[in-house]
Amino acid sequence: MSSVLLLSSTYEPLRVISWQNAVGLFFLGKVEIIEEYDHHIRSVSMAIKAPAVVRLLRFFRVGRRSPPLSRANVLARDGFRCQYCSLEMTTKEATLDHVVPRSQGGKTTWENIVCACGTCNRKKGGRTPKEAHMKLLSKPVKPDWLPVLNVKFHGNVPEPWHIFLQPSAKQR
Repeated sequence: MSSVLLLSSTYEPLRVISWQNAVGLFFLGKVEIIEEYDHHIRSVSMAIKAPAVVRLLRFFRVGRRSPPLSRANVLARDGFRCQYCSLEMTTKEATLDHVVPRSQGGKTTWENIVCACGTCNRKKGGRTPKEAHMKLLSKPVKPDWLPVLNVKFHGNVPEPWHIFLQPSAKQR
């Protein structure tokens, strides 16, 4: 039905939760509803507007979590674009490429994996970009943000969330 953006007590986006979880947290007194969707959630005895954004009422120290290295997160970090030719791709079209091939001692790390189209990945093969006479559009780095919001919504962020997400996070 509807996903809900969970904010910290200081209005920082933490994660996306289900509307059922958000309503449960609200009735337990752990969150306040900041923004609502236009539709209602109905039970036998009551109806409430569906929450769109909720904020935790208590402060919780959330350490800097390092995003997990996954296909979805690499695609989100690279904006679903081939890092060699800039072609925009869907999740199914995209491939992952080791900048320094594993056959040459390359590791599977944030700094050595990029999104590539099938054509460029085949062209590069088991060589480094320099050996294949190809250039990376940007140096791969480990992100300090969690790209999962962008993957889940792929740029289609619900309207009530816009004021709580930084412009740079929405565009990644």
